[in-house]
Amino acid sequence: MAAAAPPLLPTTVVPAATPSPPTPIPTSVSSADDANPAAARAFLSRLLESAKRALSGARPWSELADRSALSRPDTVADATSRLRKNLAYFRVNYAAVVALSLAAALLAHPFSLAALLALLAAWCLLYILRPADAPPLAAFGRAFSDREVLGGLIASSAFVVFLTSVGSLIFSALALGAAVVCAHGAFRVPEDLFLDEPAEQAAGNPLLSFIAGATGGRV
Repeated sequence: MAAAAPPLLPTTVVPAATPSPPTPIPTSVSSADDANPAAARAFLSRLLESAKRALSGARPWSELADRSALSRPDTVADATSRLRKNLAYFRVNYAAVVALSLAAALLAHPFSLAALLALLAAWCLLYILRPADAPPLAAFGRAFSDREVLGGLIASSAFVVFLTSVGSLIFSALALGAAVVCAHGAFRVPEDLFLDEPAEQAAGNPLLSFIAGATGGRV
């Protein structure tokens, strides 16, 4: 008698696993990295435009250096009146003279120049050019808010300016430039100058306008 065939066992077919789609890589870091050069380019563009706009109000330098218009004032009141009129007329030129005095002093002292450049870089990277949606700054195992970063930058600026030789150099250069401006303004006869006072008053302070335009109103 033939042996019975063994019973067939049920079998299950395991479907082949389908490969899962690749996980998208977050782009927040790359977008933040791309935002910094864009912000730097926008800041430099605003800086150049503000500088051109501020320098556009400069008077001809030939008028400033006209030796025939120089004379000794008769009284202190006469010198004060001349200085006030010349400051209103040559204010952009005088600001350029003070800036040149400061630049010459910094170039003669490389350490002070490097300290100021490092401070300016810290302000730009940590506050002025930092995107508004950037994550909080993390350092030393903790995160710092924007207010804490701003306070640290102000404290660092005060330390560099008031507690190092950088501050005395800056104040000396500014005092020298101011002395040159006051001397020229007191000896320059302003009778040949024509000042449109309403237009000059509407123009506002060129220094404040330059800073506000360069920083986009953030500082």
